[in-house]
Amino acid sequence: MTSSSDTAARRHTHALAGWLGYAFASEVFVIVSLTLYLPICLEQFARDNGYLLPERTVPCIAAPAESNARCVVKLGWAWLDTASFSLYVSSLSVALQALTVISIGALADTSRRKPLLLSFAALGSLSALCFFFLSSTSVLWWLVAPLAILANVGFGASFVALNAYLPQLARSAPDVRLAREALAQAHREAEAEVTGSNSNEHLEPLAVRDSSTSLDDDDASAPLLQPEDSTRSPSETLAVAKQDYTTALSRATARISAQGIALGYSAGIILLLLTIIPVSKLGGSTWALRLSIGCSGAWWALFSVGAGWALPSGEEEHDGDEEEATGGDVRARVEGAEGLGLGEDEGETGKEWSVWGEIVLAWRRLFRMLRPSEIRRLGNTFIFLAAWFLLSDGFTTITSTAVLFAKTTLKLPSSTLVLVGVLTPSAGIAGALAWPRLQRRLRLSNLKTLLTLVSLAAVVPAYGCLGLSPTVRAHGLGLVTTWEMLVLAVYFGSVYGAFQSYARALYAEVIPRSQAARWYALFSITDKSSSFLGPLAVGLIADGTGNIRYAFLLLTAVLLTALPILSRVDVAKGAEDAEKYAAREGGAGRRRT
Repeated sequence: MTSSSDTAARRHTHALAGWLGYAFASEVFVIVSLTLYLPICLEQFARDNGYLLPERTVPCIAAPAESNARCVVKLGWAWLDTASFSLYVSSLSVALQALTVISIGALADTSRRKPLLLSFAALGSLSALCFFFLSSTSVLWWLVAPLAILANVGFGASFVALNAYLPQLARSAPDVRLAREALAQAHREAEAEVTGSNSNEHLEPLAVRDSSTSLDDDDASAPLLQPEDSTRSPSETLAVAKQDYTTALSRATARISAQGIALGYSAGIILLLLTIIPVSKLGGSTWALRLSIGCSGAWWALFSVGAGWALPSGEEEHDGDEEEATGGDVRARVEGAEGLGLGEDEGETGKEWSVWGEIVLAWRRLFRMLRPSEIRRLGNTFIFLAAWFLLSDGFTTITSTAVLFAKTTLKLPSSTLVLVGVLTPSAGIAGALAWPRLQRRLRLSNLKTLLTLVSLAAVVPAYGCLGLSPTVRAHGLGLVTTWEMLVLAVYFGSVYGAFQSYARALYAEVIPRSQAARWYALFSITDKSSSFLGPLAVGLIADGTGNIRYAFLLLTAVLLTALPILSRVDVAKGAEDAEKYAAREGGAGRRRT
């Protein structure tokens, strides 16, 4: 038993290192490029080739620094605001990312998960590296758009495969394995009580915590197993053990997710600090921006090699304790889930495997997952996704809008923009690590913590809306000064880092665990399906009004609308429904094969 536990612990450590390693490699692209340099670089490429309104004959690069004239660039037959060009590229990249994520959902649930992740990592990192070679003065300057799109698609698709490892990593964590062993023993005792068997005489006394307490009442470091309470019946012991296992699994998921966010943000900060030198020396020129984006691609490619070596193949191993703890044959459910009831032909064997076949299968699964009957079976999962549709759009659009707002409206220099870029992820690390401790101290569930974070985040765009009032602006308030931008960068970062961690962790609790990749694909699809709408709407607002500040009204409304939807999620019921769904679909798959 000890040898088996040691082997499992080593395997978990190795897999966790690979998972965290890829977060360290790829999050650099998000922190350095996607949220900071890339929007600015796209706008700068357009500005270098644009003209000032209203005549559209004077190049934008010839305008004095204090000029308030709008800069537009001609693409095909249309003249676009240079800030809108950046937002439209972002919107299109997210839309294509959603289509890609849908198509790879089935592949990411198989042993091909790791090569899939590494292939998209290569696509994204090499696209970012190409920024080294494309000049804004070239007649092919517009290629900056497809390069940005491919880099974003590569990142998003690879992260679907990475997120699919999260439930597996949480279940293999040592504290979760210990709780599962206690739950398996409780199942055996409960079954013995029901059947009237004397087999429980041969079992060692089960040591679980007192029913008057739960893991939420204790420090995270408290042991899962406590001295035996001889007055408790086996059925009562089973109820307590189930609660302990659920809590341990929830905590492990949130902890691993937070570690990934913190490590990824740390990598981003390191590279941001390194890029301050060329950006400052070159005065925030287009070449300096290209250099920074290219460096993020090089980092992403280099560190993905080590992460790829440590990541497991994607095939999950199960043990007897897990089967007993969950009351069934886990391996059979997982294998059976490969043919998830999407028609009688899906479970057939003997068909030759092909990538195209898996893509078609992924789209069929998506349509099946979105049927009204499926939504009713996993009601709480889809309630969360409805809220996530709004939240992901709101948070993502805030980051892209804030950078462009700071550059085009506040006219902050590149050095200050880099400082904003450093402060936000730095605060994100602190937030991702501090909120779990605060959660334990306040005894908040993952859901209540997430609701709190969303409420706090809504303050940022709401404060920006105050600047629409001339009276407020006259007092130097409403996001009109550099110090306000810096303070809000720290504030929003501390919330955003924790928000990403808890959103991912909460979702992991309410999805069928044997189908993690396809449900994380739906998670990403929901994210990307909405996240292209936000930049598109902001681009239209900027084009129509000439004032990007009006977008803060939209962003405030989006976050506040999501709150009542998110509050309706019943996590315990959602987890129970997800397990029933996995067991039922697994059984259906086995019958067809």
